[in-house]
Amino acid sequence: MDFITLEEVDSTNLYAKSKLDVLSDKTVISACKQTAGRGRLNRKWIDLGDGNLFVTIVLKPSAVFDEKYSNLTQYLSVCICKSLEFYGLKPEIKWPNDVQINGKKIAGILCETVMQGTSFKGLVLGFGINISASKNSVLQVADKEVTSLALEIKSSCPSKEVFLDKLLSIFWEDYDNFLQEGFIFIKDDYLKRACFLDKIISVSLPGRIITGLASSVDDSGALRLECEDKNIVLTIGDIL
Repeated sequence: MDFITLEEVDSTNLYAKSKLDVLSDKTVISACKQTAGRGRLNRKWIDLGDGNLFVTIVLKPSAVFDEKYSNLTQYLSVCICKSLEFYGLKPEIKWPNDVQINGKKIAGILCETVMQGTSFKGLVLGFGINISASKNSVLQVADKEVTSLALEIKSSCPSKEVFLDKLLSIFWEDYDNFLQEGFIFIKDDYLKRACFLDKIISVSLPGRIITGLASSVDDSGALRLECEDKNIVLTIGDIL
């Protein structure tokens, strides 16, 4: 596992994609400052200070793409929850992979597949986690409630390096098992942390919004909604 630490970058995912050919499998790229971080659905991830984590993991698990790789963000969301639970917190997952504490977002994840023509080159699994962000800094985020590890724990907050070491240890521990089995390997861990099930929710999709009862998450990680007289299976979307 190689480590690259950058003082400043537009996005750790963009950096990883631009250098993917020369980066080895399991390279971890961390930035002190990120100027153009992105989340799912091209949302902006706001940099709340250099005491927080902006990280991308380069993954080259095989020569061909496997559908199980689509669930890597959900696998990582479980790993982040386990890392936060180490500090006595009770994080929750909002489908598909946002990590929250008391309804406030603390981590975001974005995985991108890199292709060259029809050839699979690898994945860049990026994430941002608010570690030391202060109360004043989280108020910069106007469109949602956010929090940080420092704001949620009563004991002294660990450094971002200590937290990242713990998270990576948890991530690699079951990584190979996840690649073999896919979402079903983490399904129980995922569901016991899910905050959206058995609730009426609205999901934003390209060009429309669907409202229904979030009845379950299937073995592929897809969300099942009961909408009037029909069931809808969603593989993408954003719970509002």
